[in-house]
Amino acid sequence: MQLPLLQTIDNATITFLVDDCIEWMTRLPSGFTQELSTHLTEHKPPVDEVSGVPILDFNAFCCGAHGFAVLIETEVKDKRRHYTLFDTGPDASSLLQNLKSMHVPVHRIDRVVVSHWHSDHTGGLLAFLGHHRKARENTGLTSPCLVDVHPSRPSLRGIAPGPKFDNVLCALPRDPTFQQIQDQGGRLEKSNVAHTVADGTVWVSGTVPRVTPYEKGIMGGLRWNDETGFWDPEQHIMDERYLVIDIAGKGLVIFSACSHSGIVNVVKDAVNSFSRPIYMIIGGLHLAGPEFANRIQPTVDFLSRSLAPAPTYILPMHCSGMAVKIALEKEFGQACVPAGVGVKIQLDGDRTIDSRLPRPTYM
Repeated sequence: MQLPLLQTIDNATITFLVDDCIEWMTRLPSGFTQELSTHLTEHKPPVDEVSGVPILDFNAFCCGAHGFAVLIETEVKDKRRHYTLFDTGPDASSLLQNLKSMHVPVHRIDRVVVSHWHSDHTGGLLAFLGHHRKARENTGLTSPCLVDVHPSRPSLRGIAPGPKFDNVLCALPRDPTFQQIQDQGGRLEKSNVAHTVADGTVWVSGTVPRVTPYEKGIMGGLRWNDETGFWDPEQHIMDERYLVIDIAGKGLVIFSACSHSGIVNVVKDAVNSFSRPIYMIIGGLHLAGPEFANRIQPTVDFLSRSLAPAPTYILPMHCSGMAVKIALEKEFGQACVPAGVGVKIQLDGDRTIDSRLPRPTYM
């Protein structure tokens, strides 16, 4: 099957709007900015009357939350800039607060792509759509927000923790229904195959092939069966998709919100799909907890040794867990970036060197 064409872009801006972590103190690589510096230089904070210096207005800063949301701005030179929101975090309060804190031009967002049906990625969707509709109306725009989702929406998902995975601990909050999305002004786009959005500047994956033996999904995942009235084991979250953008002179940036399929499987699929080097890996690696401990070192070994060239940067976020962050930092050093909510990345392409980028390989 021929894959949809992904355009190589000249410029991208990435803004993290929901994540489990907030990182102000670490010095970040060139092109990365923390919320603190953005707040002081761009957002005109109040000035202390006595000393004459800016005041840190903590009420105006982002808040952390267990979930993920990232705004991806993409642009090909001399063409329209596109704004794509990938996931919406777990709730309305964190997403709306952080959109305001980061001064995001909400009315310019064209589309929301939902990675998968877990409420820490969909919980802010309905509130965002209402907020987006009002923002558009205030600027004289009438076009709806497009909402790209996988068509297989479960009625309910749950968790049975280890070590036996046989006792249902809890159910996750229900995801928005298709009808609720439409009632809030969203225009649904359902797809389970790879496709591009944003005039071909953002690629949405289809089902990720499960080809890596040690990436065995999530033990203890459950899906409610409406016909039987019981929980069914759901080790593999087959509805999760990842996103890719391609920066001229740099290569692919992969956004994998939760990596339930395994980040190695994701990277292999991206390499097989595009034959472009991996510049940056962003998102949740889902390697937190003792049941995932034996996957950490093989994952680090693949990314640092089996994959050539290795990624220039890797940003383990959300559900990655401290253990894999430590292991990646040990292997990648400062190329393992402790990003979090409020961090912004500016990526500028260079077409003069694009043809010299190496073709990636993996063992």
